[in-house]
Amino acid sequence: MEGINTVELAVFIAFFVVVTALGFGAARWRRAENLMHLDEWGLGGRSFGTWITWFLIGGDIYTAYTFVAVPALVFGAGAAGFFAVPYTVVVYPLIFLVVIRLWSVSHVRGFVTPADFVRSRFDSPTMALLVAITGIVATMPYIALQLVGIEAVLKTMGVTGELPIIVAFVILAVYTYSSGLRAPALIAFVKDILIYLTIIVAVIVIPTKLGGWDVVFGAAEEKFSLSGTGGLLLPGTGQVQYATLALGSALALFLYPHSITGVLAAKSRGTLQKNMSLLPIYSLALGFIALLGFMAIAAGTEPIGADNNTIVPALFQQMFPSWFAGVAFAAVGIGALVPAAIMSIAAANLFTRNIYKEYLKKDATPTQEAKVAKLASLVVKLGAVAAIIFIDPQFSIDLQLIGGVIILQTLPSVGIGLYTRWFHRGALVAGWVVGMVAGFLMLYSVQRVGPDGTVVKEHFAGSAFSLSKLGFDTTTTVYAGFLAVAANLLVVVLVTFVLRAMKVDDGVDGTADTDYTAEREDPSVRDLPDPLGETPTTAGEGSGRG
Repeated sequence: MEGINTVELAVFIAFFVVVTALGFGAARWRRAENLMHLDEWGLGGRSFGTWITWFLIGGDIYTAYTFVAVPALVFGAGAAGFFAVPYTVVVYPLIFLVVIRLWSVSHVRGFVTPADFVRSRFDSPTMALLVAITGIVATMPYIALQLVGIEAVLKTMGVTGELPIIVAFVILAVYTYSSGLRAPALIAFVKDILIYLTIIVAVIVIPTKLGGWDVVFGAAEEKFSLSGTGGLLLPGTGQVQYATLALGSALALFLYPHSITGVLAAKSRGTLQKNMSLLPIYSLALGFIALLGFMAIAAGTEPIGADNNTIVPALFQQMFPSWFAGVAFAAVGIGALVPAAIMSIAAANLFTRNIYKEYLKKDATPTQEAKVAKLASLVVKLGAVAAIIFIDPQFSIDLQLIGGVIILQTLPSVGIGLYTRWFHRGALVAGWVVGMVAGFLMLYSVQRVGPDGTVVKEHFAGSAFSLSKLGFDTTTTVYAGFLAVAANLLVVVLVTFVLRAMKVDDGVDGTADTDYTAEREDPSVRDLPDPLGETPTTAGEGSGRG
């Protein structure tokens, strides 16, 4: 195995074998009488407590791509790469009251997806379909990017070719098919322990070897001053972009289907309240992860094959003994498997409940729903593998930026809809269309310019939209998703006024005010539909069993 670090690879494989065993064993962990029900396969029985939910949501949000891409951005651009830290600080209080309302109404009404909620709340199959399609499309590149993390680690160890990635995802697909959400929930424990261990060792050992933090920041400042790009501080023209990107990313984070899946798997509102208080611990870890980019500059680390995504694995290989580098690589690799599994389950739930059941087989039984969801999760993973094999990874990264802009367009119906039904269902559809068109037009116009002033990439080269393109005399840029959702909301409000003035029918709200504050002990909150029964449960169809 010429060129391959056998020690690192052996440690990596050993941990992969362990999590594979956990994945298959998860089917018997907290086992239900019957896994052939979306509540069981896709939501883990809606019974996860504080610790499991904390690891599950944390493992879902802080992915392998986060571990390699955030420090890679800091390595290349400096302060701009730290946008992920404030947005994960802002997001938890921002969505604190949103997720507990979503949990309550979903447990009372039996909702499995955000589109289920929209279907019932606004009596709009069309808007529910748009939410489902939006969620699936936005999730696909996110799954593909987990493969970018695994690919960066394998490349650093000297392993080339697509076969190892394909094998890893085939194994992931099989145990997810068997165990459902229980598999990533159990594996998340191992993933987070390894990541925290790696971060703690890295922030102590690496700066010490380099001569201290003053050396680390000094080297970064020198690099950026010589290159003329990036810096330890944001330039004035980039501050609005930074703020809107952080806020827009925070608003988008819990609109993603995989984030909502983790929320609905919690056993109570209290569980979520505790988690929103505890999850900022991950934000502290993320700050240290970002600093790895500066450490790589001070260490003189070079990315492998000009791929900046390899900068952190290359730094670990340079600074750690081979056995511990293998542990760190395992943390990144397993950090890819957990969110990829949850994302594929979330996408499968959307397809099953809001496309298959709504339009293809309205009388589908719970068992049939579970079978379709399992198959859909396999198709989603195959699509992600195909994307990473046949599409340039850099294009996949750009797709993820587009994904954030896309998922933000569900904010009026999903996020705001949890607090008010004032928006007309027709206006929500119109706003979604305008937001999508505006977002894509802005992203299409974004160019990437090289140091010499030449255009390196003509279109879809990022999410920083220049306000000068709207006729303003300024060099300020703004996050495209922020402007797109603002246009969406403006249209929703204006069209709602028009449609209500025209007295256009607005359907019937399938939820009740008391649904949004129901606790687990509330008699209207269902534990689970009868796992042995075959009576299909339709979103918004009664209150469920007491």
